[in-house]
Amino acid sequence: GKHRIVIPCLGHFKEEYEKVSKLYMNNKIRTTRYTLLNFLPRNLFEQFHRVANLYFLFLVVLNWVPLVEAFQKEITMLPLIGVLTIIAVKDGLEDYSRYKMDKQINNLLTKVYSR
Repeated sequence: GKHRIVIPCLGHFKEEYEKVSKLYMNNKIRTTRYTLLNFLPRNLFEQFHRVANLYFLFLVVLNWVPLVEAFQKEITMLPLIGVLTIIAVKDGLEDYSRYKMDKQINNLLTKVYSR
């Protein structure tokens, strides 16, 4: 495959460069929104910023009140769970494709010119 290797011409300053370079961030590209740990909470947080999802959540909560209950509680939850699941899968697949593209870009072969 293709590799991206950047080797500066440091000469006798190599040890000093290694000490100083640990203080700075690397130049890897990262365009993904999620990690495995924050996918579910962050995705739900983003989804409930949509008015339609809040409306369905309101219907689910309202249906749990015995005086207002229109139909079975579980049936009211199905549209909300279905929409949340489909959008989460779509967002996860999009983020995974971004991850693969980032990995491809970060591993490209790069030439470094020095004077």
